[in-house]
Amino acid sequence: MKKLLAIFISLYICSSAFSQKVDYKSNVISIDGKNIATVTKIKNKENFGLTSSFELNSLAGKKLIIATIATDFEPPRNDNSGLYYRFTFLTSGQVGIFGLSTLGPEKSFAKLIGESGIVVNDELDNAKVNEMIAVKGKNPRVKVVYNLVERNRMMNVRVKYSQVLQAEVVVGQFKDVSKGGGYDAYEFSLPSGLIVAKVSFTGGNSAKNCTITTFKDEQTQQVRLSGAYGELMVKSEGVDRNTNALEEISRWLVNNSYL
Repeated sequence: MKKLLAIFISLYICSSAFSQKVDYKSNVISIDGKNIATVTKIKNKENFGLTSSFELNSLAGKKLIIATIATDFEPPRNDNSGLYYRFTFLTSGQVGIFGLSTLGPEKSFAKLIGESGIVVNDELDNAKVNEMIAVKGKNPRVKVVYNLVERNRMMNVRVKYSQVLQAEVVVGQFKDVSKGGGYDAYEFSLPSGLIVAKVSFTGGNSAKNCTITTFKDEQTQQVRLSGAYGELMVKSEGVDRNTNALEEISRWLVNNSYL
């Protein structure tokens, strides 16, 4: 009987917690009719006010949280969180990434704060902040910035040593990462060192196709090569054994804006 009573009480407490009504009107967040905090909306001047930052303040006017749009992450693809925001919890020094709705980020911010229950007695409850970050926080992928080298794209692409050149400008580089087993494998990167593609093929310099994985769009595809070249008869120091095949691959990467 006591066990049944304990279960009933637990279910009642849980249902009461989940039935709390979060309201947001006139910049004030309230739970079940009780005001808990206020929100200040600050339009971002960098993009002419198209996005905003938010500050959470206690009823006494103490600043508790600053939420700024996190532009250094890839935008969400398959969930309802349209924008990533970086929450800085000022009283504890903690930081978390959360998703807010694109259509109404201010109301989404207020609802997230209210539902998390992190404001207790006009202060942030650190234990509840930890729980909020663990349960509702996001771990998005960092946005990769591709800064392609300026050059005359009408000029031919060629390789020299471990570099890819166009109009005598270094637009990329490659590294032999082959591990044997009859396969040749290379990594291609921008001059900055950012790896943009991994390539593998068989047949050496006479390869008729190759597998290219591009990290910019996470695509893996088969690309045809001419296979018109044989083994290099004269091998110079610093010249890769698959120079001709690598030139074809480099041209494909340049033509498809990966280099």
